[in-house]
Amino acid sequence: MPEVLAPGAVIGIIGGGQLGRMTALAAAPLGYRCHIFTPEEDSPASQVAERTTVASYDDEVALSAFAASVDVITYEFENIPVDTVERLSKLAPVRPRPSVLAVSQHRVAEKDFARDAGAGTAPYRHVTSFEQLRKAVEEIGRPAVLKTCRFGYDGKGQVKIAAETDLAEAWESLNTDDAVLEGFVSFEKEISVIVARGLDGTSRAFPVAENHHVDHILSTSTVPAAIAPETEAAARAVSEALAERLDLVGLLAVEMFVTSDGKVLVNEVAPRPHNSGHWTQDGCATSQFEQFVRAVTGLPLGPVDVRFPTVMQNLIGDQVEQWKTIVAEPDAKLHLYGKAEARPGRKMGHVNRIRVS
Repeated sequence: MPEVLAPGAVIGIIGGGQLGRMTALAAAPLGYRCHIFTPEEDSPASQVAERTTVASYDDEVALSAFAASVDVITYEFENIPVDTVERLSKLAPVRPRPSVLAVSQHRVAEKDFARDAGAGTAPYRHVTSFEQLRKAVEEIGRPAVLKTCRFGYDGKGQVKIAAETDLAEAWESLNTDDAVLEGFVSFEKEISVIVARGLDGTSRAFPVAENHHVDHILSTSTVPAAIAPETEAAARAVSEALAERLDLVGLLAVEMFVTSDGKVLVNEVAPRPHNSGHWTQDGCATSQFEQFVRAVTGLPLGPVDVRFPTVMQNLIGDQVEQWKTIVAEPDAKLHLYGKAEARPGRKMGHVNRIRVS
């Protein structure tokens, strides 16, 4: 049996954002302490963690001291240099492994992985030059979306290729030589599944969340999703298969499209807690953050039964000012991230509205 970290052990979390914050909050009731490593001063995670190291991700001295102070290391977002995580993995257990991070950081590697695992995806082509873009558009057609392979999120690092789009301008606008062209998918819904996999190889998928985006940013996640039971089963099965193939220890979020005939196509994966899993904090028997802690420390995974139908709503930018109204709602659970400045497009918190009857 794998070794279970006893209460009192220290979880090292790379990254200081809200996912790290909520992971640290979930670790505390289980008796674990958290040490955050982030370049950011006064990060959301540092406000609730026992200890924080503020240093750059290439500071070898700081990384070595961090690794020596913790019992296991994980990460709360994927835009971290793989070299950093590989260096840390030689000093302390890192879960998920660096190879998992490498797959999730590159859109083509991600799609190749999903395809090789037998999952469906939108048509895509790796594009490293303008000439390759022209050829890819001829093969896939328009409309399509051109995305940077690395560091894109919430609609950043992408441009739509419509019938009237000038390809040269689109290519220049991304300022990269590593991109992917994705064909448009005619889909009826966007869904996601969070799957946990423990040290012993046990996996458990949370119920499917139905997602709605506004301006490329997640607006709401609703559980239960309004999909057929066989579609729900297929989505959970695909997610568990991907986690198994990665030999994951931790969480994997799988974003998918549902087509008009009920098929699921994998869009993106992320080896960490995910925005669309925030509903679990108030609507599920085990939150995604507690499950994350359980997985990386070797504890048994918790149950994932829906306790209450839930709609999670992100509070973006100035929407956070609605907090006074939200806290007065009897079935609303407010979660704020401790960010000092509300900016357009910035996730400041979320609210889970549960249906208790």
